[in-house]
Amino acid sequence: MQIRKVGVLGCGLMGSGIAQVSAQAGYDVVVLEADSRALERGFAGIEASLGKFVEKGGISPEQKQQIQSRLRGTQEKKDLADCDLVIEAIIENIDEKKKTYSALDAIVKKEAIFASNTSSISVTELMAATKRPERFIGLHFFNPVPLMKLVEVVRTIATADAVMETALEFGKSLGKVPVRTSDKTGFIVNRLLVPYLLDAIRAYEEGVGSIPDIDNAMKLGCGYPMGPFTLLDFVGLDTTYYITNVMFDEFKERRFAAPSLLKRLVLAGWYGKKTGKGFYDWSDPKNPVPVKL
Repeated sequence: MQIRKVGVLGCGLMGSGIAQVSAQAGYDVVVLEADSRALERGFAGIEASLGKFVEKGGISPEQKQQIQSRLRGTQEKKDLADCDLVIEAIIENIDEKKKTYSALDAIVKKEAIFASNTSSISVTELMAATKRPERFIGLHFFNPVPLMKLVEVVRTIATADAVMETALEFGKSLGKVPVRTSDKTGFIVNRLLVPYLLDAIRAYEEGVGSIPDIDNAMKLGCGYPMGPFTLLDFVGLDTTYYITNVMFDEFKERRFAAPSLLKRLVLAGWYGKKTGKGFYDWSDPKNPVPVKL
């Protein structure tokens, strides 16, 4: 089927990013958000992001206006009824996601595809909350969505071939590089990335090196754009901790178990850049200072 209109559930960092790139690709987009202030913040973020594209010459002021004209916010589920594709990007809470899908399943046209941006929850379990298992898929984007090229297209055992191909083509139409993966916890990226990040924390705990030394070693030795501790602070230690718990529950392997230091930082409310402190103190965002732990 052809995708013309896209619904996005949630207008947070990921939802607003997905909405932006969809509108930039020429799709009409409706963003559903329960909180009016969150909707305003999300659209303000899109405005600022598009403004940066104009400043850098990526788009013209006229193109910016055209993109924004294709975006609409709503607090009414019925406004998604005629969407061809609905992408969920709400809180990583399985009960909330399932409740949302169940409510929308009776509202959105039957031929529409449902997708989840989840990074860790079973897509199959979310699918079970609907009556359209063959038209349910995972579309895992990466932050910041307007800049990151990758999207993981997650197939369940029930996903129809045509739906998988439609999702892959949709990803390409956004200027992304879609990769196929199956509904295994962590998909491809987190399955490989999370153990690396956790091993970096263990290496620090065991005195292998300091936070900046480990970061610099991986940047300069492996050519990574940033070291593991900087990346952890950008991703969010709370987000990483949540994902590790989901993955450890699935695999029961030590490589997915959260180190005690990660747990303590999360309990202290030190989530990284978004709270101003994690493995680094971000008081001066241009010059983060490693925290003494």
